[in-house]
Amino acid sequence: MARSEIPQGAVQSKSRVRDRLGAWGSQHRVSFGGSLSRLLSTPIQTLMTALVVAIALALPATLLVALGNIQQLGDSWDASPKISVYIKLRARDAAITQLIDSLEQRPQVSSVRYLTPDQVLADFQRMSGFGEALDSLDDNPLPATLIVSPTQQGSAPEALAALADEIALSPIVDEVSMDMEWVRRLRELMILGKKIVAALAGLLGLGVLLAIGNTIRLAIENRREEIVVAKLVGGTNSFVRRPFIYSGGWYGFMGGILACIIVSLGYWVLEGTVARLATLYQSDFELSGLGFAGNVQLLLTGIVLGWLGAWLAVGRHLATIEPK
Repeated sequence: MARSEIPQGAVQSKSRVRDRLGAWGSQHRVSFGGSLSRLLSTPIQTLMTALVVAIALALPATLLVALGNIQQLGDSWDASPKISVYIKLRARDAAITQLIDSLEQRPQVSSVRYLTPDQVLADFQRMSGFGEALDSLDDNPLPATLIVSPTQQGSAPEALAALADEIALSPIVDEVSMDMEWVRRLRELMILGKKIVAALAGLLGLGVLLAIGNTIRLAIENRREEIVVAKLVGGTNSFVRRPFIYSGGWYGFMGGILACIIVSLGYWVLEGTVARLATLYQSDFELSGLGFAGNVQLLLTGIVLGWLGAWLAVGRHLATIEPK
């Protein structure tokens, strides 16, 4: 008898755990669908709240996309940071070739362009306007030059300075020149822009929390009698809280969907104009949008903000509603 009772008790324990999990899942399914049905029953109010969330999400997302495109455009310009390496006049071709090969093998170097003294002289004549005066010279006084283009990771001012110092140690290098001020300005402008976007996103995120929290607070007040009855029959705070939390998540989800649509519409409107403008400047620049990952992040951000706003509102106002 003792042996038969042990498995019987284990089976009953497993059955009780399974029943509890089933009941818990059933409650969440009912709250999940019921909260959506309530929101759809008031479409105007739901749409207005979702639009507040969408605008608050779309504005910083649009600014981040704009900053990314500006940085991408800056990297494609000829004005992107480059290092000019002036070779000594008596340097041999073999030594110059060896220096070029060593530079191209560096991970922080994207490409190396070699300009012979004749090419440098021709460029100088074309840009300076002193062509006739320079033609009268017996010897070419200009040295061979290497134009070193760093990678995106190597474009930081500190990395560029370190690379320039290493190149200057070569015995055939006469001088190394680079426009560090332009690099610093661009870098500081991008950092400033990202900080402004982060501050704006924080303020708008706070606005989303307040908007959803106020909407949930009104929903709690409208269902005060229903909440009192639920607590009288034994409903816990978790049971009463659950539909409102899901409502906040639905608000965030709808706002995230609308935000993705707003950003995509802006991209669609500007894409053709930017492409035509780039063609006029003989550029292959293409406008970049959020992409799949960016849209997913925007949607998840909306859901998290919706849940958080609802949770704060429910935690504050639900405790004040108790049966008398």
